[in-house]
Amino acid sequence: MHDKYKKRFRVGAADDRARRQIAREAARRLLAALDVPPDDPTPLDRLQTASESDFYAAKRKAAAVLGHRLRPGDLPSDDEVRDQLVALQKERAPDVEEDEADAPPEPEGDQPAASLAETVDRFAVFRLRLAPLENVKLDPTTHPEGDALYHVLQVFHQAREARPYDEEFLLAALLHDVGRATAAKDHAAAAVDALRGAVSDRTLWLIAHHEDLAPDRYARLGAKQRREIDESEYADDLKLLRECDDAGRETGVDVESIEEALAYIRDLEGEEYLDA
Repeated sequence: MHDKYKKRFRVGAADDRARRQIAREAARRLLAALDVPPDDPTPLDRLQTASESDFYAAKRKAAAVLGHRLRPGDLPSDDEVRDQLVALQKERAPDVEEDEADAPPEPEGDQPAASLAETVDRFAVFRLRLAPLENVKLDPTTHPEGDALYHVLQVFHQAREARPYDEEFLLAALLHDVGRATAAKDHAAAAVDALRGAVSDRTLWLIAHHEDLAPDRYARLGAKQRREIDESEYADDLKLLRECDDAGRETGVDVESIEEALAYIRDLEGEEYLDA
């Protein structure tokens, strides 16, 4: 007999702590699937072959193991799992033996600690941030080109034509929209948070302000904000990035792949002009 007073079982929504736990356990399970020994660095490059179903299966198993009963929509995103993979990579970075004779000197004064770029292959991080953009569809009225990945690769191509040897500027062009994979509103701030420690302060500043020179956006800025942008040492760079961003919205144009774009930037590190 049906009991109309019996309450239906409802699965509660996941809080931030539960999502982080599931994302971290899912990251471990993805590494286990790749048969990576515990002491080896996280193979971020190999993880590019993992499909959406691989991520989903890892998240579902992680939730079950941790005792969380969640709706599929409450599971952490693939990008949250990628964040945990980066965190695991940092933890797996080889430790320096505590030998006073061989130990490097401690940082003096306000010298910053080792950045993400010094402990993780930053190009692997860039790949992880760029890959999800293929599934981010843009507003066709302002972005007729389609998805965010096609857009940033066009912007990179424009930047390469304008500043072929400016690594920091090229990275700003290529990575300026990576925050769209995780943030619906302030994607510039999300991109800065995702890339902090893996790129220079100049690149971060350009990414943070890449929308500010759009006519409708600039008009809404306060006088102080406009003055800070106009008087910045990177003001001309920002104007050029704005031009590249606007130009990178075509349909049917040929662009580099993620691998080709990153390979070009990586090759700049060995160019002799950098030591001149």
